[in-house]
Amino acid sequence: MAKKFHEPLRTCVGCRIKAAQQELLRLQCLDGELTAFSGSGRSFYICQNCLEDGKKLTKALMRQCKSPQKEKFMNKLKEIITDDRKS
Repeated sequence: MAKKFHEPLRTCVGCRIKAAQQELLRLQCLDGELTAFSGSGRSFYICQNCLEDGKKLTKALMRQCKSPQKEKFMNKLKEIITDDRKS
């Protein structure tokens, strides 16, 4: 019988669902700017369901980045998602 390896679970900041780390998108806020995770610093995860439904996502982004600029965050998130899909 094959040995089952541990798979890290992470929590989505929008809906609080736990999922495998590889199924979630990892982002971070640096100086109030939303960016893809660069490898150091605090980060957070967003699931695919929250990416499709923006209601919970905008509130979660504003809470994580501690800024009320939801239009700016949503535009930046769209840029990050399209760049992630290209690579």
